[in-house]
Amino acid sequence: MLKNRILAEKPQEDELKLRLKKAREKLAAQQMRIKEHKLPVLVLLEGWGTSGKGSTIGQVIQNIDPRFFKVASLESIREEDKRKPFFWRYFTEIPEAGKFVFMDSGWMDEVTRDRLMGVMDEETYEQRIAGIRRFERQLRDNGYLLMKFFLHISEKEQKRRIRLLKNDIDTRWRVSEGDRWQNQHYEKCLEIFDRYLDATDAPSIPWYVVDAKSRKWAELQVLETLTEGIEIAMQNQSLAVPVLQNVFPLVKMPKLSEVSLEGKTLEEEEYKDELKKLQSHLGELHNRLYRKRIPVVIAYEGWDAAGKGGNIRRITEALDPRGFEVHPIASPEPREKARHYLWRFFMRLPRTGHIAIFDRTWYGRVMVERLEGFCSENDWKRAYNEINEFEKELSDWGAVIIKFWVHIDKKTQLERFTLRQNTPEKQWKITEEDWRNREKWEAYEGAVNEMIKKTSTVYAPWHILESVDKKYARIQALKIVIEELEKVL
Repeated sequence: MLKNRILAEKPQEDELKLRLKKAREKLAAQQMRIKEHKLPVLVLLEGWGTSGKGSTIGQVIQNIDPRFFKVASLESIREEDKRKPFFWRYFTEIPEAGKFVFMDSGWMDEVTRDRLMGVMDEETYEQRIAGIRRFERQLRDNGYLLMKFFLHISEKEQKRRIRLLKNDIDTRWRVSEGDRWQNQHYEKCLEIFDRYLDATDAPSIPWYVVDAKSRKWAELQVLETLTEGIEIAMQNQSLAVPVLQNVFPLVKMPKLSEVSLEGKTLEEEEYKDELKKLQSHLGELHNRLYRKRIPVVIAYEGWDAAGKGGNIRRITEALDPRGFEVHPIASPEPREKARHYLWRFFMRLPRTGHIAIFDRTWYGRVMVERLEGFCSENDWKRAYNEINEFEKELSDWGAVIIKFWVHIDKKTQLERFTLRQNTPEKQWKITEEDWRNREKWEAYEGAVNEMIKKTSTVYAPWHILESVDKKYARIQALKIVIEELEKVL
């Protein structure tokens, strides 16, 4: 039961004041150390209606420089939120390295409310709980300190607070229908809350249940627990994170050296006929996708000069321009580097009924970042499983995920590089970095083989496009996109 999880007994008033003073001073001193350690701190406050989540946050943040924190109130769900994956509105709020984010209600509130109201069935609830455990573990594994507090009050205390708030004309607005419903169904809510806390309590990401009957006592419990958590997190920053085994079913894929590029060509006339027919069909499917609110994510990776840009263009030519967006992915900007590496991709996910096309993707973690030393070995080894989890969340949301590796051989790449370098209007396409990457062809090929082997899941398999003849690759891409969309339509 919740009351048996309470952190500690309330001290006498004099001791409470003394401990509060020390805890406030400690947090004020820690903020600069957090910045130095580049530790991102996410504080999640959940709890009963009228338990004082907002006022507790208000007291805690008084000890922090306003430049170093943000408060996110996520109790209400906007229409845009409903058209994105479940974790989108939470993931997009995660803090930068060295800063705090305080969340007033979060994923617990949303899930338990939907379960209590009968919006979510048991199977969906269990699926969501599994996703939450993955989400929280990923934050921890990527260096985030996640502190989870549940503010607990009794049924009698909640009823008293509701009455007091309603009797004052200036505070009446703070009592919601949800607060009243909770109090009327207290035991039912208590059972659901207990079950949720049990399911999402982990040794490294525990729940802290706060006795919230007294405001100052609640503040002290949060402050002392938070400052202790920060100290431990800073001490543990250098520790390696375990690399978890993949738990999702995989599709067996060939190595790149086993993919034949011979004979994969199209005559110009055949290409034009096929292109016209397939683009027309794709345009029709796009209209149906929008009507049925199905989101689509198309991810492109491949060798430099393999023809990704032209391939993407032949797909987008068939689409309504209001219903898709192409995201060319370059090196992360400072605000992106300061967050979880998947954050910038969450920010670019499509709404339901829309298509997002990524020219380069989150797979940079296990290719460029791996080979150029932009992340640690532990980081990129963990990423295979993290990416599979990310794509599983997209799949569970209802997204169609189509992943292309655009493939050519080393000789074809050299011919195209040389042509670009010797053609004035194409010289912008070739850089020194392209030539440097070419020198690492064998290393990249090994990394790509491992990537395809470990991340070609049944819900997001890889498709290898043979692109020595760009026309052939474009037609193959259109056929695959159409086939995948027809499966869901």
